[in-house]
Amino acid sequence: MFVSRFFSFWALFVVLLASGCTSYYRITDQSTRRTYFATGYDTTSSGAVQFYDEKSRVAVTLQSSEVVEISRDEFDSGLKQ
Repeated sequence: MFVSRFFSFWALFVVLLASGCTSYYRITDQSTRRTYFATGYDTTSSGAVQFYDEKSRVAVTLQSSEVVEISRDEFDSGLKQ
């Protein structure tokens, strides 16, 4: 009983901790000035930025971009536009 309760507590703690650690980004294509919104991104060896655009729901790769970390409120507002 004690072991079950102990593991339940830690599982809940891990879920709560993980849910509060999301970062939000506004990524702007420098050539077209189009804005994308993502919760993460990767940089390739050639310097391109790869990410999943949460607004259009597609994977995107940009050669020339500006990445800015933003608040969740700004992220949510950008998705509604």
